[in-house]
Amino acid sequence: MSTYDVAVIGSGPGGYVAAIRCAQLGMKTAIIEKYSTLGGTCLNVGCIPSKALLDSSHHYHDAIKHFEDHGIEIPGEVKLNLEKMMERKASVVSQTCDGVKFLMDKNKIDVFEGLGSFKDKTHINIDKDGETQTIEAKKTIIATGSKPSNLPFIELDKERVITSTEALKLKEVPKHMIVIGGGVIGLELGQVYRRLGAEVTVVEFLDRIIPTMDSALSKELQKVLKKQGMKFHTSTKVKSVERIGDEITIKADDKKGKEIELKGDYCLVSVGRRPYTDGLNAEAAGVKVDDKGRVEVNDHLQTNIENIYAIGDVVRGAMLAHKAEEEGTMVAELIAGQKPHIDYNLIPGVVYTWPEVAAVGKTEEQLKEEGVKYKEGKFPMRALGRSRASGDIDGLVKILADEKTDEVLGIHMIGARTADLIAEAVTAMEFRASAEDISRMSHAHPTYAEAVKEAALAATENRPLHI
Repeated sequence: MSTYDVAVIGSGPGGYVAAIRCAQLGMKTAIIEKYSTLGGTCLNVGCIPSKALLDSSHHYHDAIKHFEDHGIEIPGEVKLNLEKMMERKASVVSQTCDGVKFLMDKNKIDVFEGLGSFKDKTHINIDKDGETQTIEAKKTIIATGSKPSNLPFIELDKERVITSTEALKLKEVPKHMIVIGGGVIGLELGQVYRRLGAEVTVVEFLDRIIPTMDSALSKELQKVLKKQGMKFHTSTKVKSVERIGDEITIKADDKKGKEIELKGDYCLVSVGRRPYTDGLNAEAAGVKVDDKGRVEVNDHLQTNIENIYAIGDVVRGAMLAHKAEEEGTMVAELIAGQKPHIDYNLIPGVVYTWPEVAAVGKTEEQLKEEGVKYKEGKFPMRALGRSRASGDIDGLVKILADEKTDEVLGIHMIGARTADLIAEAVTAMEFRASAEDISRMSHAHPTYAEAVKEAALAATENRPLHI
């Protein structure tokens, strides 16, 4: 029987990063993955394939809608080759997963393929094709991730009534895709198929899309997506989803309690994700799991069993790949006797639609609820020379700062490349910058980042330069 200092169950961004950091710190490390490829949901059926399709569909949309404005003329009709687009997506996924395998080999991490389950708190069974092997681990990190959630009355046939996993590999563009859920995943995949020619209708139970983000971002994104042709039913409760042949019928109650009926050929159910511990046999190790399926952990991400930790989607907090990575690194360093920390308030959230949406820190709604006195600075992207040059004029940057100290409490942005731009906001807030600090930093011209400086000027003394 092989013995390891650390065994990691699950090879998603949290798991494989935890394994790498453990190996870097001199620990003999194993990683266990039930599927034949490494990388977990993010690399195989989540972040990476969805971004590949978002980029490909963006190019297609630009060719149809915007090339002419730039003086680019294409003889004949621009044609979509969905099969080739999907092949490119698969190639991107394959290269990325192969990259993780390379990193495991480089760091001398033993990879076991099979379902990992606890035999007891120091022994893990690995089942594959009816055969079982057992390894011993002084410490174990649970990184088993999440799976798409569903509503109890919806039957997912994974053909016409689908989750994000199936939506990433459709063989045709839907005529009308109905998306249940106005969160990140539903909007991203909805925009992919809208660009490719589908009619897309989003049904959201709450009163706005991306409801966990600042309401200014929700309002702006819905306005832009409507302009792109997407339709929305907010404050709408889905009651039934029925498939007859290739037609899906959805019945729901709108905000006034009136029943509406929607018909389409595909229904994407995108109502969040649930922690995944199926087959883990956590009880054999004595590990506690709460009523929502999450592994219970303390502030050090340690379970109730001293030598077992858990990270990522399977524990409390936002289900984000980069949050899982930070947690994986932290646990590895804690095991090694170091004293790392994570400020969960400074983990950014991103929606990879176009325009992109990104945010870090407190929303205006949270500050009001907490009774914090704040000031606000906003700046529209359309006032930037860079935005006009690229044609990406939708969006804004909003900075919230403490009324008395001027410390930045939250930065919220929607526009071109805000997924990359949010790192500036995280850096500023990590070092407890004031709005004035940001306003006095030189920002290259012309860039989208100038909107951050201008919003900071607006928050500091209400004196933006370009509006």
